[in-house]
Amino acid sequence: MKPIREVLTELLLGALAKTLGEPPPSADIHDSFEIPKEEKFGDISSHLVLKLAKDRRRPPRALADEVQKHLESSLASPDLGARISKVSVEGPGFLNFYYSQGELSRVLLEIHKAGDDFGRPKVSKKKNVLLEYVSANPTGPLTVAHGRQAALGDSLANLLKFCGHRVHREYYNNDEGVQINTLAASLRLRVERLVTKTDLDAELPETYYRGEYLVALAKEFIEKYHPTSPFDKYQDKFHTFARDRIMEGIKKDLHDFGVDFDNYYSQEALGVSGKVERTLELLKSKGVVYEKEGATWLRSTDHGDDKDRVLVKSDGHYTYLTPDIAYHQEKFERGFDTLIDLLGPDHHGYIARLKASQTALGHDPASIHVLIAQLVTLYEGQKALRMSTRAGEFVTLREVLDEVGKDAGRFFFLMRKFDAHLDFDLSLAKSQTSENPVFYIQYAHARIESVKGLFREKGLKIAWEDGSCLSHLARPLELRLLRLLGQYEATVFAAEKTLEPYRLVPYLMDLAGSFHRFYAENRVVTEDAALTQARMRLAVGVQQVLRSGLGLLGVSAPLKM
Repeated sequence: MKPIREVLTELLLGALAKTLGEPPPSADIHDSFEIPKEEKFGDISSHLVLKLAKDRRRPPRALADEVQKHLESSLASPDLGARISKVSVEGPGFLNFYYSQGELSRVLLEIHKAGDDFGRPKVSKKKNVLLEYVSANPTGPLTVAHGRQAALGDSLANLLKFCGHRVHREYYNNDEGVQINTLAASLRLRVERLVTKTDLDAELPETYYRGEYLVALAKEFIEKYHPTSPFDKYQDKFHTFARDRIMEGIKKDLHDFGVDFDNYYSQEALGVSGKVERTLELLKSKGVVYEKEGATWLRSTDHGDDKDRVLVKSDGHYTYLTPDIAYHQEKFERGFDTLIDLLGPDHHGYIARLKASQTALGHDPASIHVLIAQLVTLYEGQKALRMSTRAGEFVTLREVLDEVGKDAGRFFFLMRKFDAHLDFDLSLAKSQTSENPVFYIQYAHARIESVKGLFREKGLKIAWEDGSCLSHLARPLELRLLRLLGQYEATVFAAEKTLEPYRLVPYLMDLAGSFHRFYAENRVVTEDAALTQARMRLAVGVQQVLRSGLGLLGVSAPLKM
């Protein structure tokens, strides 16, 4: 049997052909479908008539009414009528389709047949994606802001892979430069004060890094090297030890957070590879650079930037942009056709110059997606905790992990769109109540496992080959659960298309909440064999979709709580 969206596409195609004389492309029809925000407006809606009416300068409501008459005429067919109960016109010209009970319950057969592949959308073009995220400078432990980027990037990678794309996870390690030199100097000062028994709390230079992690690092350094004055002879060791030990801690925290990368790309290695120089020569050969005031400039305004950018300063040193240009050029050279960069909120101005540089190199700017994750405010009760890596007053990702655990941490970091500020409530994340969304969703999954156990204890098995029992699923909460299950693939597709794993969060909350309400009002295992079979299939379907959605977010689905 054809998928319902395919049926709707063909149905609408025929109705539009009768109304307009010529139908629009089927792809336009398929992309026009969306799930109404309110159930009273049907199971699926199309906004295509609004666009067609504008193009043809016709009143959209009148055009929609005409199309609706042709659709209703087609529904007189027994096959179509068994799947779609009615079509209505709402608002300025939306076409709303209402599924029959039989069509709604069919999703349970699809879930059983598809297994773990249920909800996997058919993507027209599979991409070769390089997803770069976190990429925190190894100058201190990861903060909660990095935690948000880690949760978002990793969930996005899961989502893209589920949709059939090839995804390579990468961390760009800025392991050289001014910040690393400052880190080495910050470590050296702590070591000197510990060795010479000088006051550790004495005033530090304004640019130096602060925080207890540097004191702990200094003690490790002393234990390993037993340094003595003069300390200049340890300069290289201060540099590599601080950078590498902090990077080890970053990797450990990410791994415990469920985040592992396919590659850690070294900026230092890029610098000595000759790729920066080759990229600069390539730009010159394309005639997109010029000399001015002793510096080398990129004509980035020719490619959408608001001003030209310096590539090589008058002192001969590269600006920070130049190795970044080479790095992204190298991403394309490795064969990736889609680049996704997940960056912090201080990188808004970076987007135009990055796209301009890659356009100048001949790449399609539409293949580059830069996502800016906004800041996180962490609350302990009513108190907002301050975070600053230089001031040393910051909350680390490790502290959040120790406080609330991986599952709650990842879920709470994903509870808002990435471009919106996030308030993270530690107290709520730790609570085991219905107010805590991740607990509520996981509890629904575990509750269904308990129901399955009761079902098995009675010596019962689901008779999947017989679907006649599904007609018993006709109560409002049962129909709501069926509708939600049927919307999973569309939700996944929308999240993939917009690069927003967040879209899964309210969906899973709605599905879990609906099941809890259904469970509170109805017994699953009853004296009625057919009803029990139907409700068990419903419960198993809900459990599978909850497990799938949580898995995409990198959150576990426990069987017992």
